[in-house]
Amino acid sequence: MKGLFITFEGTEGSGKSTQITLLAERLRATGRIVRTLREPGGTPIGEEIRHTLKHSEANHAMTSETELLLMNASRAQLVREIIRPALAEGETILCDRFYHSTLAYQGYGRQLDLEQVRHIIDFAVGETQPDLTLLLNVSVQVSEQRRQARQALLFPREKNPNKPAAPLPFDETLRDRMEEADRSFFERVEKGYEAIAANEPERVRLIDATQSLEQVRDSIWNAVSPLVC
Repeated sequence: MKGLFITFEGTEGSGKSTQITLLAERLRATGRIVRTLREPGGTPIGEEIRHTLKHSEANHAMTSETELLLMNASRAQLVREIIRPALAEGETILCDRFYHSTLAYQGYGRQLDLEQVRHIIDFAVGETQPDLTLLLNVSVQVSEQRRQARQALLFPREKNPNKPAAPLPFDETLRDRMEEADRSFFERVEKGYEAIAANEPERVRLIDATQSLEQVRDSIWNAVSPLVC
């Protein structure tokens, strides 16, 4: 069985994690070996970099250039340690973000030179390209609403001290430096994703993530099934 590499993209709160879980279950039901990964992260080295980028209290002075290089350091390790060997064994990889995130966030969002960003990405990934990229699209306004709702889950005791906190994954309870950017940053990211989808229509499939969970799930399967069946 040929390996399959599918990446998920989108702004904060687009529902990538939920849809990756649903797609992994459906693909496993077809007999495929499925591995789910995330960026930055996915390896012991990458997870250390992820903490530095997103959660560390020492990252407030991080420059955009440092952010770009750290993102791609994590990516270079993930590609060589996990992705390439898994694809060679015929596994299906579902990755929460890949290099399109860097184009959108560090290129368009941080306004770094796009050609330099592409050169650094090329060095990190080489010939390792996704077979399909699913871009879960929500507006900046919807993204903000979902991020605010998620933040409200983190500290429910501040409003109701008698109400127990809902369990969340460990790093979801930590400060996220990327979410601290202002609205203009996320507006640039949104425009970046729009440009990416327009420039790569054969690889990047736009999914309306404001639909119901089931509708998004079905839209994703419609995009993925030709590669599986």
